[in-house]
Amino acid sequence: MTDPAPVREISEPRTEAEAPTGPIEPYSPAEAKALLGRLDAAIGEVVIGAEGVVEALAIALAVGGHVLVEGVPGIAKTFLARTFSHALGLSFQRIQFTPDVLPADIIGSLVMDPRDRSFVYRAGPLFSQVVLADEINRAPPKVQSALLEAMQEGQVTVDRRSYPLPRPFLVLATENPIEQEGTYPLPEAELDRFLFRWTMSYPSEVDEHRIVRTQLDPKDAGSLPTVLSASELDRFRRSVTTVRVEDDVLRYVTAIVRATRDDRRVEAGASPRAAVQYMRAARAHAYLAGRSYVLPDDVQALAFPVLNHRLIVRPEFRGRHATSGTSAVGLEVVRTIVSETLGKIPAPR
Repeated sequence: MTDPAPVREISEPRTEAEAPTGPIEPYSPAEAKALLGRLDAAIGEVVIGAEGVVEALAIALAVGGHVLVEGVPGIAKTFLARTFSHALGLSFQRIQFTPDVLPADIIGSLVMDPRDRSFVYRAGPLFSQVVLADEINRAPPKVQSALLEAMQEGQVTVDRRSYPLPRPFLVLATENPIEQEGTYPLPEAELDRFLFRWTMSYPSEVDEHRIVRTQLDPKDAGSLPTVLSASELDRFRRSVTTVRVEDDVLRYVTAIVRATRDDRRVEAGASPRAAVQYMRAARAHAYLAGRSYVLPDDVQALAFPVLNHRLIVRPEFRGRHATSGTSAVGLEVVRTIVSETLGKIPAPR
């Protein structure tokens, strides 16, 4: 019996932030707030009306989360992802999901080198710091499971060997909430890996007028100035942990999450993983607001984007024409549940 051909390591270089080896001087909350302002201004030059979602992406990047963006076609979801990565000097790849995509198309595969008959691992498009998973619900279940490992573990596995992904690693997935033909519902386990599900709507009349005007002579996202270098970005991400979280705020978050499990309209509420991600996101929100401590206002501001994709609404309470597993299931019901939950649980003083 002959030995299997050897497997050579990944041949493509990966862009990765150089982590400092010693202690760092954290950015102050005021510096973090100024950073968000510069990021908003840079992206706002080419993507109009996206201030809220830019902050959500910055929070996700800071705490190692991922974002599911839902919206009809043509509202600049793809352009936003590319612009965000350029503004932070991060590598970017777009994956257009279709029903015939295979796991190897996104994670890579082993290819034989005819020169020495060894196998070389050719990395897939997941090996990037910002990955746009366009129309993720069109991917078949096997592809979604491969993406799940990347999102949760920060690695992919090929032929029983694991390959680490670049750091930082952010998946920005998109969904069309209207068209469901030819789609595969995202399983609850995969939805729970997303820090936020952010709903993008049509722009206001003023913003749409500006969009049409600026797109007569559009700017290239690649021409944007870089807001942070790789080392500064790593310093920013590590600085978030300096924000103070009091026990009463932590109990407030866990009370909100636990209350979602007791609502009669909810079949399954938010998980402990949701509580952990919720608290991390609230801490980053406080930091980007220029504070060194978390307030109940930070918790309340993020309640809906953190919880809206984690609550499974009972069939009798879903909206008309909604079916289980679609992105539109009970969204307004969930909004009501979250709002009522916040109203019932007293905020710490």
